[in-house]
Amino acid sequence: MRYLIVGCGNVGMELGRRWTAAGHQVIGTTTSPGRVAEVGAVCSDVVVLRGSDAEAMARAARDVDAVVLTVSPRISKAFDAADRVQEYADTLTASATVAAGVHPRVVFTSSASVYGAGEGATVTESSPLTSDDDASPRNFIAAEEAVLAAGGAVVRIPDVYGHPRDLDYPARVKLAHELLGGSVPFDGDALLYRIDYRDAAAALDFVVTNGLTGVYNAVPDATVPPTNRDVFSRICADEGWPDLTYRGEIRTPVVPISSKRLRGEGFSFTHS
Repeated sequence: MRYLIVGCGNVGMELGRRWTAAGHQVIGTTTSPGRVAEVGAVCSDVVVLRGSDAEAMARAARDVDAVVLTVSPRISKAFDAADRVQEYADTLTASATVAAGVHPRVVFTSSASVYGAGEGATVTESSPLTSDDDASPRNFIAAEEAVLAAGGAVVRIPDVYGHPRDLDYPARVKLAHELLGGSVPFDGDALLYRIDYRDAAAALDFVVTNGLTGVYNAVPDATVPPTNRDVFSRICADEGWPDLTYRGEIRTPVVPISSKRLRGEGFSFTHS
């Protein structure tokens, strides 16, 4: 098989490793020429492009069996509501719209933020989506709509962790204090669901390999996790830092999330 992975961050690179090891041809993309060698060590071919570039995407997607979008907005543009507007529109909505227009089989890596705080006792794939007008959930939802309208698949994941290059949570809290004055855009009462980057890649592999369409939560759900406030307050106390201030601009569920649909297809979380 021949696959195109648009956005080779930690999850995209791991997916490329899996597919290359399985004998598939993999085209990886990056927006940075400086990462060509790194991506080329995992993928059969490397293309430098932005997902919003329709002509470049059409060339890269020619003769592939599926396109997987693992695009992520730049973290430097994620902390401020105004900064998020253009960054999320270009990275998420434009990339998904372009991909769905150039290939019939697209799988989009989305976010649990599309549910907002969540409704009911448990969040499932059929739960209502948030009407919040923040650029993050709005553009994840718009990107999902573009892919689903073309008959593709959406995999909703929570916070990704576990890669050696990732900052651990104490380091993230330290940065929040040093760079943001201790003020963060997310909700302190939201449950801190996390997924290991290897499980995120495995879920995408599973959806593509099994030809699944529609929406799937890929959220480890064996136990209900603590809230953001519980985790980060404990870190602050341990390090002698003030508590964070939670602005609640980007809301994620405060009630449990179910991945029963994905598990019902036969998927298992191994690392999370």
